[in-house]
Amino acid sequence: MIMRKIFFLLITMMAVWQVRAADEVRLTADAPDVVVSGDQFRLVFTVNSQDIRDFRAPSISGFDVLMGPSRSQQSSIQIINGKRTSNSSTAFTYILMAGKEGTYTIPAASVEVDGRKIFSNAIQVKVLPPDNTGGPASGSGGGGGSSSRGQVAGSRITDSDLFITATANKTKVYEQEAILLTYKVYTLVNLRQLVGKMPDLKGFHTQEVELPQQKTFSLEHYKGRNYNTTVWSQYVLFPQQTGKLEIPSITFDGVVAQQTVSDDPFDAFFNGGGYVEVKKKIVTPKVTINVLPLPAKPAGFSGGVGEFKLASSINATDVKTNDAVTVKLTLSGSGNMKLVSAPEIKFPQDFESYDPKTTDNTRLTNAGVSGTKVFEYLAIPRHAGEFKIPSVEFRYFDLKSKSYKTLRTQEYTVNVAKGKGNSEQVIADFTNKENVKLLAKDIRFIKLGNTSLVPKGEFFYGSLAYWLWYIIPVLSFIIHVILYRKEAKENANVAKLKNKKANKVAAKRMKLAGKLLSDNKKNEFYDEVLKALWGYISDKLNIPVSRLSKDNIEAELSKAGVSDELTSDFIRVLNECEFARYAPGDESEAMDKVYSASVEMISKMENSIKH
Repeated sequence: MIMRKIFFLLITMMAVWQVRAADEVRLTADAPDVVVSGDQFRLVFTVNSQDIRDFRAPSISGFDVLMGPSRSQQSSIQIINGKRTSNSSTAFTYILMAGKEGTYTIPAASVEVDGRKIFSNAIQVKVLPPDNTGGPASGSGGGGGSSSRGQVAGSRITDSDLFITATANKTKVYEQEAILLTYKVYTLVNLRQLVGKMPDLKGFHTQEVELPQQKTFSLEHYKGRNYNTTVWSQYVLFPQQTGKLEIPSITFDGVVAQQTVSDDPFDAFFNGGGYVEVKKKIVTPKVTINVLPLPAKPAGFSGGVGEFKLASSINATDVKTNDAVTVKLTLSGSGNMKLVSAPEIKFPQDFESYDPKTTDNTRLTNAGVSGTKVFEYLAIPRHAGEFKIPSVEFRYFDLKSKSYKTLRTQEYTVNVAKGKGNSEQVIADFTNKENVKLLAKDIRFIKLGNTSLVPKGEFFYGSLAYWLWYIIPVLSFIIHVILYRKEAKENANVAKLKNKKANKVAAKRMKLAGKLLSDNKKNEFYDEVLKALWGYISDKLNIPVSRLSKDNIEAELSKAGVSDELTSDFIRVLNECEFARYAPGDESEAMDKVYSASVEMISKMENSIKH
């Protein structure tokens, strides 16, 4: 009997393990979201296992299959802290050509793993028509800068090659109704940098929608051409006045990389030539918003415009005198939530009430501000009896029905029994009033606890404590002067002080350069590295930067006791830094190399320059 149970348990564990192993195997399909008619692209089905069989591709319509499926396998082993992990995968790749424009769905593929069929995800691919003015765009680029096809140096950048649109999702709205303003970049050139600032908008309450810092470009067919596009910034606007309000145009400063053609055929073949950066000013169009006034506002209008719900709760309905009663109102929905003030609760006269505490749990979305705002009201009953807390009314303008609506909470009946003590007592504050409040003018607060008494005739003046108040500060001042006299002398020697702090200043600049490296700000990074290197040598040798050059740096470093080899390495790092800024290839790799070499050079100089 026991052997049967053990055998059954082992069979069950093996079955669970097999099912779990099968569950962990995934088949995923990957292809571009958008392509251009006539473009070739890859469709890849990847399964994270090599022990597979019977791969079945889906029926692919709307595309010409030029090649595939080609099968490839990949394996990797990692050992981290003594823990060994291995990964393996199998990929089936197709080369497809896009046909007519439209949106096409590629169904799921299947593969058999451990006797179980695994299905991939279905994907959608949008096919754009080709450019009317030329060939199709050469794919979407990555974020941040390189987004489009290259352009030869000296070519004119027209307003149709690079522009920014400003669009509002609504141009006819009511006062306080949310508007989504979007700035979108359209480019056919290699856009590297873009800077623009939103002006202060008169007549609007403005909030910026948080977007990723790293921009991702995608293809879009616009007015007969295929552009690489990205949403640069978005703002939610709440008009504060009626009439025609204008959103002014913004001037963006763009930097475009144009490729230089090398006369040397070997350089042109292996390096592809260099790049020059060309500045381009981009002006966005103006946007006019027609703001309609709200209908005649009813009494008690809260100022809310949108769609809202109101709920209420109370912590207790049976309390004793001087016990706290908390009423909580929860306002939820979307609209101009930030501008809505707390509703008023009319507590009975026998209740001591306080300003409400507001908890804002809203977030900014494309439709405006949505979420909840919680208002907590504290009141303290002072006399026994039965009291009613009336319902709260919240009037707002509903955008769907274009009319005013009133939300009401329930009415509460509070039974107050007589508690200990009387009503004239000191209570702790709930919100932003005084920490202690005197509730009755005819009864003063009586101090409790131990009280220290002083014998009659004793005074602070002339006592030991009195003289110590004078002696201790004087002694402290004398000790401070003695301890820091040496440091004051050293600080008076400016050259010695600069020499002493040279490494610290350089380290601070390299730290900033490291941040610019992580943000992929190329020009600022190289400027900061050069400042760190030249500034370090200037401080160490007590020579102004204006008097230092590559021609006289060897002589100055030699006087400071630096070897010729280290001096040559320093000049080499300076040349690499200046060359890497305009060199072709992997920018991130070049920046990493310059950063490491500069840090190492400063460290070597610190150990070599004689103080």
